[in-house]
Amino acid sequence: MNDGFTRPQPHSGWIEVIVGCMFSGKTEELIKQMRRAHIARQRCQTFKPQIDSRYSKTEVASHDQNRLAAFPVDQAAEIPPLVHANTMVVAIDEGQFFGPEIVDIATLLANSGKRVIIAGLDTDWRGRPFGPMPQLMAVAEVVRKQHAICRTCGSPATRTQRMTSATEDILVASSDAYEARCRKHFDPELGMHPLTERAQNLNLS
Repeated sequence: MNDGFTRPQPHSGWIEVIVGCMFSGKTEELIKQMRRAHIARQRCQTFKPQIDSRYSKTEVASHDQNRLAAFPVDQAAEIPPLVHANTMVVAIDEGQFFGPEIVDIATLLANSGKRVIIAGLDTDWRGRPFGPMPQLMAVAEVVRKQHAICRTCGSPATRTQRMTSATEDILVASSDAYEARCRKHFDPELGMHPLTERAQNLNLS
């Protein structure tokens, strides 16, 4: 199946990055790519950050509950020793939660001949580049930009709108704490006053 991307040579390693806002189908795409690799009889391993246990501690899960078994790790440095020599495809979900060392680790795995697929948020709730994702996109052979649907107007969404008053950079919360928004309707200050916009919307309806 031709998905519009030129693949590197099949016996060389490479890095693929799947990015987008929340609800854009990043994990769904990662699961799809891993299932296709499994059908092709390629040995695969999947990893996820220990911090993300919203749906499962030992699986990656999309918002519509498609799941794939995964190794939970605290740091990216734990991944290489867990990768088997005959593994061909390594997937890492929620890459934004890992430190900058994930860039070197992904490069190391790709240089050893493995296909490395990393999914993650490209921007945070303030619209800023998130963690190591910009660097991963820079060194990747393939980058997939996923889009969600803006909850305000229905346009393609590229931003993650935080709907709570929490101000910490990393907030692993239930899906009702966030919405997908387009550029026009994204408000990075909304997290400070979520009730204000909701009240305005009610007055306008």
